[in-house]
Order: sequence, then C-alpha cells, then structure tokens
Amino acid sequence: MTQIDNDPDQIDHKTCRYICDAVGERLRQNIRPEPALSSRLQRLLDEMRRRENDQH
Repeated sequence: MTQIDNDPDQIDHKTCRYICDAVGERLRQNIRPEPALSSRLQRLLDEMRRRENDQH
C-alpha cells in the first residue's frame, strides 16, 4: 500500500498534473494579455507620473 492509498483525500501525481494542465489551459483561454498602449498614451501616462512625483 502506498501513502496515497492511506489517505482518501489525496490524488495521484498523474491526476494532479492533468487537473493543473486543464486549469492552466482554461486560464490561458480566459485571461488574454492586455494590448500594448499606444506610444501617445504611454507618453501621457509617463508625463502624469512625472508630475505626480514632482508634487511630492
């Protein structure tokens, strides 16, 4: 008997790997990377951050 056989709440490595892979695939499908900001918008954000830092 293995240690897993003694604990009914444990799952074997193969099943665990399968579940992790399935969850990872679902996350990749549902969480898309954010598109890059346009250069104009990036410059405006940088300017805003600079001004905020200058005030402190």
